[in-house]
Amino acid sequence: MTFAELMRFAKSNTRYSSTETPVSIPASAIGVNYGTLGDNLPPPAQVANFIKTQTIIDRVKIFDTNPDILRGFANSGIAMTITAANGDIPALTQIGYARQWVATNIAPFYPQTNIIRVLVGNEILHWGDESQVSNLVPAMRTLRDALNQAGYGAIQVSTAHSLGFIENADIPSMCRFRPMYERVLRPLLQFHRETKSPFMVNPYPYFGYSPEKANYCLFKPNRGVYDRGTRKMYTNMFDSLLDAVHIAMRVYGYGELGIVVGETGWASQGDAGLAPGMDNAIAYNGNLLRHVQSTGTPLMPNRRFETYIFALFNENQKPGPLAEKNFGLFWPNFSPVYKIGILRSEQAAQRQGPATPAPGLRPRHGGHHKRGAAPVPVAGKQWCVPKLGVSDQALQSNVNYICSQGINCQPVQAGGPCFEPNNLRSHASFLMNSYYQTKGLFPYNCDFAGTGMLTSTNPICPALRHV
Repeated sequence: MTFAELMRFAKSNTRYSSTETPVSIPASAIGVNYGTLGDNLPPPAQVANFIKTQTIIDRVKIFDTNPDILRGFANSGIAMTITAANGDIPALTQIGYARQWVATNIAPFYPQTNIIRVLVGNEILHWGDESQVSNLVPAMRTLRDALNQAGYGAIQVSTAHSLGFIENADIPSMCRFRPMYERVLRPLLQFHRETKSPFMVNPYPYFGYSPEKANYCLFKPNRGVYDRGTRKMYTNMFDSLLDAVHIAMRVYGYGELGIVVGETGWASQGDAGLAPGMDNAIAYNGNLLRHVQSTGTPLMPNRRFETYIFALFNENQKPGPLAEKNFGLFWPNFSPVYKIGILRSEQAAQRQGPATPAPGLRPRHGGHHKRGAAPVPVAGKQWCVPKLGVSDQALQSNVNYICSQGINCQPVQAGGPCFEPNNLRSHASFLMNSYYQTKGLFPYNCDFAGTGMLTSTNPICPALRHV
């Protein structure tokens, strides 16, 4: 693609993103992958009760049609996505087999169990043999027909994909589906259009990790990656991967289709190489949780993505390296492996703000100050500012990150009420505090890779000191 072509793409893409119709999904749409490769896991009915009563999770994805799980989740209201085995795909192209599959795996449980979607196989284009790959779309169509005939037309049919089917994923505007998969993907996308079902992908920044990209992978402040083709700045790999898939779909003419994140997560411990570890798992999954609940991507700003974190439990019998056993959010006794705000009790504690408010005096004149007046500490309130000695490079990274997250940066731009004093530290102070006040008064929203701190001194510029 020439530079001129990139610029034309950017202009057309700007028009698209500004007029995009939001995709209607539930406000939370936070799901989890419920695997069962462990010999110490609790009964499914207990799992359903725990998810419903103790967490903000409202949907679950399983990798089979386990009848014990489907019975255990009856009357819970939790949205269930189930999976037909890869090996069933060739047979599912036959309507008789598809009807029997529905009679066995759907009819005994639905609608008491809130089955919303059936996935035909898992990552078939990556792992499937030729018979499974070539029969994928016919099997999806036949299963859809069988569901309709049984009166279960509200249940969607889809399939989950690894991102091995795209190339040039690092720069979204350059991303394309690999030519070898075109024969499957074009009819598959057409199926999704006809049935109004989502395209499901499994983006894993975990597998794209390198020390140089650590902050980019973990949603931490960083310089970002600028895409000349879209004229968008990317401050995290998750958004970049979703927009890369979106552009590949647009090239085929299916950019309006919804996207569901079927799997993403981070291992809390494991062998060296992909930086598994508790701190990284907390950073990635915690920031992911807040990100998908509050904003879209640079190219799809109005969308909210139904997202399934991998995984619910640490599974002690999963094959492979140690990390594979340690993607879970919870231990089998339901205690959290780490806390990211997914428990209802954590949400309640966070809403209360800091446990010990900073001491101080009430502001003069009801919080209003004359222009140029010295800041006055305010009782019970805290603001976010840069630490002393933070480099200009780090401050600029913070500014770039904040302005990419939907925070209003106009007040510190030329002509804005907080442009003066015109220096980077002043601008960064205003924006870091704006991020903290907007995203939630939690300490992690003032971390900024260790460059931020909470203070009882109001950093807001004099012109907006009343805020």
